[in-house]
Amino acid sequence: MRCFFLLVLNLALIRASQAQVPEVEVQDKAVGDQKLDSSEVKVKKGPADELLEEGEVLVLNRRNFDRALQEHKFLLVKFHVPWCGHCQALALEYTKAGEILKNESSDVRLAKVDVAEEQELGSEFGVSEYPTLLFFKSGNRTNPIQYSGKRDAKGFVQWMQRRASPSAVELKDESSIEKFIASKNITVVGFFKFDEKSAEFPVNEDLGLDKEEFARFIIVNSLHLVTEYNTQNSDKIFAAKIVNHLLLFINKTVEAHQYVLEEFQGAAHQFKGKSPVCTPTRFSLAALVTILFVLLDTNGEHAEVLQYFGLNSDNVPAIRFINIETVRKFAMPEKEFTTEAVISFCLDVLSGKLKPQLMSEELPEDWDKNPVKILVGSNFEEVAFDETKNVFVQFYAPWCTHCKEMEPTWNELGEKYKDHKNIVIAKFDATANEIDGLRVRGFPNLKFFPAGKEKKMLEYTKERTVELFSKFLDSGGVLPEEEEETLVPESGSTEESQRNAELEENRDKTAKDEL
Repeated sequence: MRCFFLLVLNLALIRASQAQVPEVEVQDKAVGDQKLDSSEVKVKKGPADELLEEGEVLVLNRRNFDRALQEHKFLLVKFHVPWCGHCQALALEYTKAGEILKNESSDVRLAKVDVAEEQELGSEFGVSEYPTLLFFKSGNRTNPIQYSGKRDAKGFVQWMQRRASPSAVELKDESSIEKFIASKNITVVGFFKFDEKSAEFPVNEDLGLDKEEFARFIIVNSLHLVTEYNTQNSDKIFAAKIVNHLLLFINKTVEAHQYVLEEFQGAAHQFKGKSPVCTPTRFSLAALVTILFVLLDTNGEHAEVLQYFGLNSDNVPAIRFINIETVRKFAMPEKEFTTEAVISFCLDVLSGKLKPQLMSEELPEDWDKNPVKILVGSNFEEVAFDETKNVFVQFYAPWCTHCKEMEPTWNELGEKYKDHKNIVIAKFDATANEIDGLRVRGFPNLKFFPAGKEKKMLEYTKERTVELFSKFLDSGGVLPEEEEETLVPESGSTEESQRNAELEENRDKTAKDEL
């Protein structure tokens, strides 16, 4: 009887201890002279949607994603893959921000998803490049917002704090108004009186306040007529969400260039959120167009932007027009930069009279002698859209470390397919050459142009190995079924293809990355 009592007591203790550690599987246990296997002891396992953390950053999967949305009102999720260098470089800053935000509030958290393991989630949210950062609010899974702030710890924290803060604060007295105005570089204070209706911003009494127009009004009027591009102002320029930018390149230390700046400012008045001065025949095309006038000092901290527009210090003063949504650039002819000439140039661009300026290097005589062919602006369409060829192109930047690391692999791939008549392996320096309507984000960027008349384009976003490249090429641009979802198909013309891809990402992304 005593032996039986001890057996029951020991068994009870075992169950109690296991209940405290639900995730640990029970191995065979010896109790007295008897042996129990794990099937005799039932263990209550932890919830399948348990939230795990790495360095104060939530680790999400398809089982716990909904729970994370419900428990944390403001959630920023990083979608990444292990082999992505950009993801690895971002990890430390992301973790630092995660620690700060967790200590501030349980409502505001950072999380991450390994798309290599959780391909269903990557497919659900249309993730086509890494890292992708999406913001979820109040458990809403269907309409995430693309992250648009700086990609460092301070940027992550500030961006999340803004979204977690109330959109407006009630100021009850004069002292609170003064304190609020002094708290930020730019503040907006609205004064509402019931009987005396007056405002600088016109409000339609029937339709009410148009939030988007009012926000645009605030942003546009928080900027100078001509905003200098520098570290302090770069965020403001792109946050304005004005797609048309007119850039003046001058050396501020040269006295003669100051005259050009004065004329440039004169034209800026005409395009600051209102109808420009224009002839009646062109009024309808430009009446509601806002152009952001930007100054770049070639003797300053961002002189490298000259290269993006194919300029050097000998070419200034110079004026360039860019639509940051389509990335089309237009060059103002080198002539006298008067206010009237600048206005006329802007209207010529807006009315479609001018063709975009596309950079292209000289085509090397030996461009097709090596296994990896060299493409430039002038021969790109002829080669990439050859109806008889499957063309695999690496878009690279000479200064890109990841591109340099990938070069041996790409050369090996070229060597492997050098004798295949219908397969072309090529490379394209996207910093010195441009294709109308084709926008390249991040380097290296791999695109596949299959044979045929349709002018299709596929973006390759899977692991970059010769073995996987070969499977992709041998199947005509298709990976095994379980990996196919990582490819983003694009059909139609080059311009239409890129536009479709960009719609899948988010309009919040701007040309800031290129600059």
